[in-house]
Amino acid sequence: MTVPVFRFAPSPNGPLHLGHALSALLNADMAAESGGRMLVRIEDVDVTRARPEHERAILDDLDWLGIAYERPVRRQSEHADDYAAALDRLAALGLVYRSSLSRTEITAAIRMEEARSGRPWPRDPDGAPLYPGIDRERASGETDASGASQAPHAVRLDMAKAVRLAGPLSWEEFGDRLHGESESIAADPAAWGDIVLAGKFTPAAYHLAVVVDDALQGVTDVVRGRDLYFATAVHRLLQRLLGLPEPHYHHHRLIVDADGRKLSKSRGSAGLADLRATGATVADIRRMVGLAPAAPLSSHPSR
Repeated sequence: MTVPVFRFAPSPNGPLHLGHALSALLNADMAAESGGRMLVRIEDVDVTRARPEHERAILDDLDWLGIAYERPVRRQSEHADDYAAALDRLAALGLVYRSSLSRTEITAAIRMEEARSGRPWPRDPDGAPLYPGIDRERASGETDASGASQAPHAVRLDMAKAVRLAGPLSWEEFGDRLHGESESIAADPAAWGDIVLAGKFTPAAYHLAVVVDDALQGVTDVVRGRDLYFATAVHRLLQRLLGLPEPHYHHHRLIVDADGRKLSKSRGSAGLADLRATGATVADIRRMVGLAPAAPLSSHPSR
């Protein structure tokens, strides 16, 4: 039988909060219960936002929580070649194009179209406006993703072409414990429009990097927050196009603040280090996020 492989994949752009703790602890608990492996991946592909001090703090927090994970951790910033190879494969299929418009130009184009049509511009499941496809129309079938002699540009997926090539998609959404009851979810990647696969100054955007990393690390079980539920449609699409395996999925509840909003680094939600400094214990953290006390230490895999 295949040994289950779980992963916790934070971005080192701020401290971990209770929402991260829930995700990390759930992954570790499920790995221990199933006799599986527990990995930590540092998603620092955006080097303009990643900070070494945040990575150190994240690993300190995970050690304090008692999470046993395999060393060394994978850092996205060290694997640009893996993402370039995936981009080249998508380019060979004629599914990518260069996108050099600025955010200001994109916003202006959308506002102009809204004024012309009198209708609001369509938005993706996260509420962001869909890319208007101006660069796609300019590209006229150009598929080279390298852009070595071009001005700075992002690389986008031609979603309409990609969906036609991939065909119908779905994923299995498991309940509180993986490999029990599951529900087949129809995937609708087209709802996201022409997603960015690589930024102007980054080798890969989140959607591409995460599916490549999960495949290369042999991740079998993706346990993550409900805020990424709809993004799974994009991940299933890229997995199909790149010939990558499909993991099991479980999207857990979110930890929210008093206003019902999910916790966020950008809004200054209390970090685990802050809670620890005020005297909180690991048992307190587990209680705060609604998890049962930890199993005896002997049941956890060794590092």
